[in-house]
Amino acid sequence: MAQQIEGKVVSVDMEGNLVTDIAIDRLETAPHDKRLAIFCDEHETNGLHDTDHGQPAMTYIGMIGDGGFLQLSIVGESAHAMLGVQVGEKVVVKWP
Repeated sequence: MAQQIEGKVVSVDMEGNLVTDIAIDRLETAPHDKRLAIFCDEHETNGLHDTDHGQPAMTYIGMIGDGGFLQLSIVGESAHAMLGVQVGEKVVVKWP
């Protein structure tokens, strides 16, 4: 049975990352690989990365933010500006 957590974007940090209200400890039983799907607006990414992820520029990722909450980021760019996602937008995390 698939598992799902819902939250929302609560702020945008200085780098343009979308900070959610989904605490990382709520994802401790979730896989951090491509089986984890994160949906926000019409955008989707898979996996959960640390801040030292090493992903290439312009990659849309979900990551563990410094504050302990899920963040959505575009490497080297502002996810807020590039995706047009606003504070209050729904975020859904699913995994098998």
